Amino acid sequence: MTSPASGTQASAQRASGPLTGVRIVEFAGIGPGPFACMLLADMGAEVVTLDRVGAKKNPKSVAGRGRKVVELDLKDKAAVAQVLDLLSHADALIEGFRPGVMERLGLGPDAVAAHNPRLVYGRMTGWGQEGPLAQAAGHDINYISLTGALAAIGPVEKPVPPLNLVGDFGGGALYLVVGVLAALLEAGRSGKGQVVDAAMCDGAASLMSMFFDMTAIGRWTEGRESNFLDGGAHFYGVYECACGNFISIGSIEPQFYALLRELAGLSDAAFEAQMDRKAWPGLKQKLIEVFKSKTRQEWCEIMEGTDVCFAPVLTMAEAPKHPHMAARKIFINRHGVTQPAPAPRFSRTPSAIREPEKTDIASLAKEWKGER
Repeated sequence: MTSPASGTQASAQRASGPLTGVRIVEFAGIGPGPFACMLLADMGAEVVTLDRVGAKKNPKSVAGRGRKVVELDLKDKAAVAQVLDLLSHADALIEGFRPGVMERLGLGPDAVAAHNPRLVYGRMTGWGQEGPLAQAAGHDINYISLTGALAAIGPVEKPVPPLNLVGDFGGGALYLVVGVLAALLEAGRSGKGQVVDAAMCDGAASLMSMFFDMTAIGRWTEGRESNFLDGGAHFYGVYECACGNFISIGSIEPQFYALLRELAGLSDAAFEAQMDRKAWPGLKQKLIEVFKSKTRQEWCEIMEGTDVCFAPVLTMAEAPKHPHMAARKIFINRHGVTQPAPAPRFSRTPSAIREPEKTDIASLAKEWKGER
């Protein structure tokens, strides 16, 4: 196993990637907004973050990489005028305040469109721009609670928060990026910008599409650990090994399940009832005993790389050292901090990590005006 690849070379590269030349103004926030802007910056967009004066900066921040940072007081009308001037030469804006905040600052969609009708206005919220809960505070766990997602995740006893991957980043940041890129494509044809209302509850609900589809055709029932993808089935789940570590299997297809039986020595005829829900609890108990008979490493030697659909359950410290992750350089080391490398990958216009740099809005606006 090798250590994470160095990110020094990638950091030193000039702007590259499929979004090179795209200018995005980000209003500093937390969570999904910065993560979305990190993705856009990794893909080559010139992202300028407007932050409050004196705000603490962490140059090692993963989500904060690749930015130009401008400090200013948005309560100052002169600063707002400068922002509007900068936005006149931008392609997109991304903000994550509660509904109405940008309007009160004089930077709402109408005010910005008057200066730049082509600008795409990306709005990241939990509840959306309107609706009974639009002004309420919330976090990822609350947004996914209303979508049916949280109720479906975890053991029978109670739902378990899936970190903040489903609401903040999956249903929020990724849908914001998709929406902004789609609107930029359309603006290139029409010459007109528009508002992208990316709400985490909307995106998380969208992520549940397959499960609503499966419910409609009778292949999914409400109740955790009662379905084949939620830990109910013996052939799709996580098992503890003799060493106290865990492995995961996803042997859904008949041929994969047959290989699981072969490599795990499951000769008991009871395992022939793969899709019999009534048999799942008993078969799961048998598999618990089987997987506890060997260490994780021993199971890796038997099953890893086969069509069992198998993987060891690695910690964040272990993941970068796995041979596959190391070979693909999925993690890099930047400023002594191990972090995910840019994704996805592009064959002709590769993404690259650029270091954040502090600048001032006047010189930046002058630069942008001179280039277009």
